[in-house]
Amino acid sequence: MSEVYRSYATYLHEEYQGRLYRIGVDGQFSCPNRNSDGSGGCAFCDGTGTIAAYQNPQDRLVGISQASIEERISQIKMQIEHGKRFLKRRYRAEQYSLYFQAYTNTYDTLEHLTMLYNQVLEEGPFVELIVSTRPDCITDEIITLLQSYQNKVKKVWVELGLQSGNDETLAFVGRNHDVSSYISAANSLHLADIGVCTHVILGLPGENRRDIVQTAAIVNVVGSEAVKIHNLHICQSTRLQDWYEMGEVSTASFRRHVEQSIWFLRHLNPSIVIERMVCETPEYRLVAPRAFPDKHQFLQQLKSTMEERGWVQGDLV
Repeated sequence: MSEVYRSYATYLHEEYQGRLYRIGVDGQFSCPNRNSDGSGGCAFCDGTGTIAAYQNPQDRLVGISQASIEERISQIKMQIEHGKRFLKRRYRAEQYSLYFQAYTNTYDTLEHLTMLYNQVLEEGPFVELIVSTRPDCITDEIITLLQSYQNKVKKVWVELGLQSGNDETLAFVGRNHDVSSYISAANSLHLADIGVCTHVILGLPGENRRDIVQTAAIVNVVGSEAVKIHNLHICQSTRLQDWYEMGEVSTASFRRHVEQSIWFLRHLNPSIVIERMVCETPEYRLVAPRAFPDKHQFLQQLKSTMEERGWVQGDLV
């Protein structure tokens, strides 16, 4: 491997001979881990849902439970149109993936999911369909539905939030699922030839290098094709913020996140694609870490450190 880790850009070049741009959309889904009034949820989640920075706020409906399925579909189509225009103008994009990004994108009735996915995919063509969700929101019926889109796109992916391979950590941060549910979901998706991208958070409260190795080992065992690495960061209006302000939780420094990311990579199967290394939470939502270099500086430091020490992804597997 010429790279110190298997980058997402390399994967795209090998698979599609060029760049592939994601159109991230908010389908106005909710989350089974939150209360009906929006409270609760994971300790690190501020409840806003992740969405591409280029999307118009007015293209997102307010009041998830109040929106009809028809309204949701209409709004997603507007987001797709806006995303295409932006990516075409900014990057001269020609190939797109459809990325259901915000909240838990399989948390709905099968009837609604079928109607929504069917109609929105008609706005293509799309090269890939990517659906972000929780391990406990994958059923056989949903897998069959996602599998049916393999004749519309070249690859169907599901992004699963594992976050940690330690059940005690998952309970502490209020995930309300365990490692076994992640393993079961990933295995079932693979039986349907659906790709799995796993989200992990490095630096969760109480975790150390042994936990990082354990998380990497679980990702390896299930054969996850890709991972997204998040550094622990504190968002406003979260339980993590409360703990942080009481001095009970800290975030990693720039240098420490470089080192823990390298440690994770060295224990990760070298075939796994690295889609993300660091969070880019908007400043208005971010409590800590504030003095953190941008993504490009982080990647440059990580690569140079690994090259200087002669380390590569998977050399400790």
